[in-house]
Amino acid sequence: MSAAPRLFFIEAGWATLMRDLGLRPADVLRRAGLAEDLLSRPQAALDTAGYFRLWLALEAAVGEPLFPVRLVDALSVEVFSPPLFAALCSADLAAALQRLAQHKRLVAPMALDLLGRADGRLVAQPRWLGSQVTPPLSLMLAELAFLLRLARLGTREPVRALQLSLPQRPQRGEDIEAWFGCELEVGGPPAITFAAADIERPFLTASDTMWRVFEPELRRRLAELDAAASLGERVRALLLETLPAGQAGIDTVASRLAMSRRTLQRRLGEEGVSFQSLVARTREELARHYLQGTQLSHAEISFLLGFEDPNSFFRAFQAWTGATPERWRQANLP
Repeated sequence: MSAAPRLFFIEAGWATLMRDLGLRPADVLRRAGLAEDLLSRPQAALDTAGYFRLWLALEAAVGEPLFPVRLVDALSVEVFSPPLFAALCSADLAAALQRLAQHKRLVAPMALDLLGRADGRLVAQPRWLGSQVTPPLSLMLAELAFLLRLARLGTREPVRALQLSLPQRPQRGEDIEAWFGCELEVGGPPAITFAAADIERPFLTASDTMWRVFEPELRRRLAELDAAASLGERVRALLLETLPAGQAGIDTVASRLAMSRRTLQRRLGEEGVSFQSLVARTREELARHYLQGTQLSHAEISFLLGFEDPNSFFRAFQAWTGATPERWRQANLP
């Protein structure tokens, strides 16, 4: 069963950002093959392919290798949308990234995976939604730069990345390394690692009062976004959130969707899927992502996927792929 492309809201702040870069929004939109009045429409939205075209058009219009960090440096208060304001209202970077991960799909076709390490480090990895096409390298770089910019804005300190990873080296790589404050590791998925001291550094912009202002609007917009998605997509989004917490049972998911277990099963059946098939599909996708894109052990991946023990994960992965997790990881290293 083919699904229509998922849509993502496009903030009006894009127009402000383009003007700050000395560009005419209509020219950029025309170059991307998009309607020139797109950013002035209420509830303007794009699918992932359209979002990538918009980004590439913006990159071409700016026309310089350091475009991603120049764009991030140009971010101003006027450009920030409610999800980003909510992140800045957090107590520290750890809380800000959690809020951003929860609401990122409101502003981009992207999820944000957060992987904690035993020594307190935190790894943030963007993951693009709704497309099998590899995103532009400059977009990967800009998303990582934005996370560091968020840390610097919140703390008013010159926070540096502990590690930085990209699939390939961008132009002016030495300048990129200087901006991030660390060497670039080439060949892995896009990721940025923060030191424990930095993720716990207090945000001077923290405000519970402002968070209470933004939260109802964010919930409303997430509900609108979910309303346009199929029930299977909504269940999958919840599984991505609840699997690592070990709360991905059908009763929990049904409760979060404000319906009974029986209604959930019936409506999924009408879409030609089952709850268990969605759990298995989501686990398999995440398992491949963790094995190929991280150094997590099999036991850690098993825990994040909500298996009772590593042996259960081992058997399930063999059933999905016909290979052991370790053999699959070695065969699919970048």
